[in-house]
Amino acid sequence: MLQLTDISYRYRVDSPWVVDGVSFALARGEIFGLLGPNWAGKSTLMALISGLRRPQQGEIRRAPEVEARGGFALVPQDNAFYPMLSCRENLEFFAGVLGLKGGLLRARLEQAVATAGLGQVMDKRAGECSGGLRRRLNLAIGLVGDPQLLLLDEPTTGVDPQSRSFLLDAVMALRRQGKTIIYTSHYMEEVQRVSDRVAIIDHGRLLCCGSLGELLADTEANPKLKLRTRRAPMADERAVLAAECGLEAEDVDGWLTFAVPAQGRFEDVLATVRRLGLETVGLQAGCRNLEDLFLKHTDRSLRD
Repeated sequence: MLQLTDISYRYRVDSPWVVDGVSFALARGEIFGLLGPNWAGKSTLMALISGLRRPQQGEIRRAPEVEARGGFALVPQDNAFYPMLSCRENLEFFAGVLGLKGGLLRARLEQAVATAGLGQVMDKRAGECSGGLRRRLNLAIGLVGDPQLLLLDEPTTGVDPQSRSFLLDAVMALRRQGKTIIYTSHYMEEVQRVSDRVAIIDHGRLLCCGSLGELLADTEANPKLKLRTRRAPMADERAVLAAECGLEAEDVDGWLTFAVPAQGRFEDVLATVRRLGLETVGLQAGCRNLEDLFLKHTDRSLRD
């Protein structure tokens, strides 16, 4: 459906590349999760894929059904509708931009409204809608053209848990209909829930790309053990844990992270913890999760 080959883009000739040599391909009917910190290049990459900007280097190739009118849609992270119009008027306006008329227009509106769950609020002014309704209206507008490629740029930002769950269910329903979706979010659990493949981008470069199983598999040779103890270890106890057990870090919630060598055993760490008089009240063992993988590739420094 989509092929990117060595795509690069910068906003000025004397500025760094915002997108730097990115390559990947999308198969029909898959959800591709795109992760990255602030200013990583995600939104610029979405603009390049959608044609709002043109790459200065590299090539983007789209399938014929994507190139057709209405064949793809970008649902941006900002509200993309007219607040003074009702939900119905907004949908009819954007359908008109696409040239939809008559029975086709009615069918497309009905389908978009059903997918986004807007049936009870169609006559409500968009500017008076809650944050969750605004996100769902954004999605419905993107669906009016029946796109085969859908670009969702942080579609659940600022919504309540019920709206987030509804939107995620809607995204997975669209995949079952054969839609191809690029999904960006700062919520790792969302990306892990909906995506077939995941890529992490930072400073414009694609750092890794693959299924979650593939991306997490390389950590199995040096698996992580996380423990939380009833009381925080003292400085001398931390020194023992670091020297004997490979203590790497302690986060703000009190979780201790150990890198257990392939030839080592989790039981050895637990034995040392008990010897120090520390009571274990929480344990996580095995592969890293997506958040661990993300922080490994992008580091922990703040991005403002």
